[in-house]
Amino acid sequence: QVQLVESGGGLVQAGGSLRLSCAASRTIVGVNTMGWYRQAPGKQRDLVATITSGGSTNYANSVKGRFTISRDNAKNTVYLQMNSLQPEDTAVYYCKLNWGRVGDYWGQGTQVTVSS
Repeated sequence: QVQLVESGGGLVQAGGSLRLSCAASRTIVGVNTMGWYRQAPGKQRDLVATITSGGSTNYANSVKGRFTISRDNAKNTVYLQMNSLQPEDTAVYYCKLNWGRVGDYWGQGTQVTVSS
């Protein structure tokens, strides 16, 4: 089992920045992908960004150029730097670990609210 603990959410004005962190409860070895997803009220959960164990990244078109995903394998932690935040970025942000045959794991979510 793996627990994922997110932190860094909060309330920010439009144009501001936040940095989310997601720490895994154990060492993650081998091929895996960590990512961030978000879910706004009444909407489905959508991909924001992912990063593989090899460092390859993928972003939703809506966040390209504004958000940056990174990871520190020594700390088993993935980060999401969010700049130029807009009200439409308001959502609960979830961390996800896709760890091959071991399984998929989700964090509990952290609220990001962007005021106009």
